[in-house]
Amino acid sequence: MMSVKGLAPLYRNSHDLPWIPFTPYSATVKLKLLKIDPVTGQVIALLHVPSGEGLGVHNHHGTVIVYTVQGAWRYLEHEWTAKAGDFVYETAGSQHTLLAEPGEDLVAFIVIEGALEFLDPQGRSMGLENWRTLLDRYYRFCEESNIRPVDLSGFEQEAC
Repeated sequence: MMSVKGLAPLYRNSHDLPWIPFTPYSATVKLKLLKIDPVTGQVIALLHVPSGEGLGVHNHHGTVIVYTVQGAWRYLEHEWTAKAGDFVYETAGSQHTLLAEPGEDLVAFIVIEGALEFLDPQGRSMGLENWRTLLDRYYRFCEESNIRPVDLSGFEQEAC
């Protein structure tokens, strides 16, 4: 009987990966991309938002899973505040405005399925972010910073 072996687990030292500015949506918010799957469109990343800062209104074209690692945050459209250790599951088709609470900077582990569409104050689309745009953003940042990029869509065990 033939056996098919799966891929080895992916280990990636996140300390070796760069924080990437999330411009033009914010001059202060940063992403650390950990894994990108071009087949499913899934993006796994860390999100850093300075205390008291926000990330504008955005639409979710797919689901988003958020685990708060540090700090606290909320959506202006909801009554709850997520604190370190809290889990949030965001449904496709939802719209939110993120705000990091004053105090400690927000660090969140996020899993994004599909695209995020960012809106200006008048509700017009400013841009669409998905696995491809985020991967392009990462490669551009590495090139501009003279950093050797990691293949975030593969299973290589190297770091930036």
